[in-house]
Amino acid sequence: MLSPIDHYPNLKRALEILPGACIWFTFVLVVFLSFTKPVWAACFIICYALYWLFKSMTISAYLIYAYKRMKRDTKINWLKKCENLDKRKGNSWEDIYHLIVLPTYKEELNIIESSFRALADSNYPKDKMIVVLGIEERDKERGQTNAEAIKRKFGDKFSMFRAYMHPANIPGELKGKGANATWSAKQIKKEIDHLNIPYENIIVSNFDIDTCVHPEYFGCLTYTYLTSKNPLRSSYQPIPLYHNNIWASPALMRVVASSNSFWHMVEVARPERLRTFSSHSMPWQTLVDVGFWDTHVVSEDSRIFWQCFLHYNGNYRVTPIFVPVSMDTVLAKSYFRSMVNQYKQMRRWAYGVEHVPYALGNFIINYRKIPLWKKFIQGIRLFEGHYSWAVGIVIISFLGWLIFLFSDFSGFSQTVAAQTFLPITRIILTIALIGLIIINVISTLILPKRPRKYSRFRYVGMIVQWVLQPIAGIFFGAVPAIDAQTRFMLGKYMGFWVTEKARRY
Repeated sequence: MLSPIDHYPNLKRALEILPGACIWFTFVLVVFLSFTKPVWAACFIICYALYWLFKSMTISAYLIYAYKRMKRDTKINWLKKCENLDKRKGNSWEDIYHLIVLPTYKEELNIIESSFRALADSNYPKDKMIVVLGIEERDKERGQTNAEAIKRKFGDKFSMFRAYMHPANIPGELKGKGANATWSAKQIKKEIDHLNIPYENIIVSNFDIDTCVHPEYFGCLTYTYLTSKNPLRSSYQPIPLYHNNIWASPALMRVVASSNSFWHMVEVARPERLRTFSSHSMPWQTLVDVGFWDTHVVSEDSRIFWQCFLHYNGNYRVTPIFVPVSMDTVLAKSYFRSMVNQYKQMRRWAYGVEHVPYALGNFIINYRKIPLWKKFIQGIRLFEGHYSWAVGIVIISFLGWLIFLFSDFSGFSQTVAAQTFLPITRIILTIALIGLIIINVISTLILPKRPRKYSRFRYVGMIVQWVLQPIAGIFFGAVPAIDAQTRFMLGKYMGFWVTEKARRY
């Protein structure tokens, strides 16, 4: 689907270059200043370290809040709260249907079954749930076999179960989750129209195939939808916890998965910054209005927010749901393959930088339709998020040492500034480690139940694993982000890479 920015190819290309150019300019500038103006470089790095400290403390506070809120909300019987809503105000939960779309490609049956089992075990009437399994013609035999097995086991447990095959090689489509989900949604729309279910009474959830919902998720989602101001102008984002197979995953992958979970907990605690990611829910009416998920981008899950934000001229938001959904940690047949898959997954997520030209470009073109302050704030948050992802830990971990590497050439080592730079930086980063301690504690508290096959000593590994955080932050955080933004800058556009999923019981 074309957007206004697509009609201005030069502007679009300039905005594609911008994020990658900024990160490389930063690296070159710090190296150059370390050699020619070391005092300037030292001041920059100290200022950035202070910013990093402030950010670490802020994130820690939000993480604690999100943990407490999640712990509270998962204990609530949300269906009972829905039943107690005042029907005189038109808030009848019994009118609400949940449409769940689950695209799949090359996943084995046990992965799909666990997601359907979680749906069947949820504390919400199954006669109000319509479940769609989207299979791919590119994986026809496996997809049909899995769909038939799911239908036999779960087909009669919901109001409706359908499996649709997404055709291969549709012109203009990128082979990925967005194309599959959109095809499935368009097919089920025909049946919804035949049943005459009002669009505003349907909430659609686009889930990754490994998503296992918490039993209270749909009750909480329904209650939030019915009590929200202008619910049709909001998506609804749960907390994704990468927990399904965390006990079986290698330590490094566990650190990455837990870090990702914590980041999303923090984002949910900051609704003004929140964007849709991975498994999310939204009004069916809204999805139809914007033309479904984009079929030619890698990150359709977050693109849908920007589609809605632009379609409704800035009158759109994401409402947090503090009841989590659980998904898989990266796990493959070997440690090396797990690391490769983890890198590719993080690079794919970082390729969300493709939203920068889409959002900023359309902000510029439609400059009169959206308030300037909204465009400025949203644009800065989008750009800063990708920029910090790529440069933050690199500046803190490496670039500060360049000053001393070049100090003999510049004479910096003999100055007072040189004698104070390293101690100040060390103190700042040491204080910032408080955040890591908080993460370690919360990661232990939210672990799923330990499988019997693992001894209690496994908990020791879960704690000690956080010494790997610097490695994880650099090689599975900054480096894939730099990789993705550099590819985008150079016009080497990426396709959708499906993360291999595995379970070890």
